[in-house]
Amino acid sequence: MPVYELDPYHMAFPPAQKASRDGLLAVGGQLREDWLILAYRSGIFPWFNDGDPVLWWSPDPRFVLPIENLKVPRSLKPFLKRPEYEFRLDTVFDEVIDACAAIPRHGQNGTWITTHMSAAYKNLHKMGLAHSAEIWLEGRLIAGLYGVSMGSAFFGESMFTIEPNASKIAFVKLCHWLRDKDFQWIDCQVYTQHLERFGAEFVPRKSFLSMLEWALQTPNKTGKWRVE
Repeated sequence: MPVYELDPYHMAFPPAQKASRDGLLAVGGQLREDWLILAYRSGIFPWFNDGDPVLWWSPDPRFVLPIENLKVPRSLKPFLKRPEYEFRLDTVFDEVIDACAAIPRHGQNGTWITTHMSAAYKNLHKMGLAHSAEIWLEGRLIAGLYGVSMGSAFFGESMFTIEPNASKIAFVKLCHWLRDKDFQWIDCQVYTQHLERFGAEFVPRKSFLSMLEWALQTPNKTGKWRVE
């Protein structure tokens, strides 16, 4: 399959089904919020290293967590009940994405959350389409994750933690919140053993695109999210 070169002055993507075997679909375009919205609605997401051109992906299969299939490890359950861990939504989105970019990760040099990418997602947050889930301890942000909401789907992007188990708590509590708001699934994009333990599974791209079409029939839950 060819990798398509996008015209930065014409916002359009080739069909996701035309991605190469490794999931790479296109290069170029612009990393702006309007491009991101079209990409997510088309089953596509950006992923590239600092200094590289913008790369757009649509893996086959896709790694997805149906929220009804969430599995909470027994060892984590006691931590979910501890009142000192406070769960918040959308209180410090910018801090969460900055922390995700800055926290060192095993086996990685640098970050794929570039300055331009961070700015685009911060603008999506201002539009009410990108959201953060956070864990606070004694008034201090200790873990969080962020992603994009479209219809009844949530597209997870990145997470960070500075305390053991805290990002897992944020993820599970977000799943519970999404379930209560009638979200159907979380797009995890690519495989990780960590997310597999929570119930994420491979979905053929064709099935994923059908799931996405169905999810987009639900109105977006825009604006700042709140923990009731």
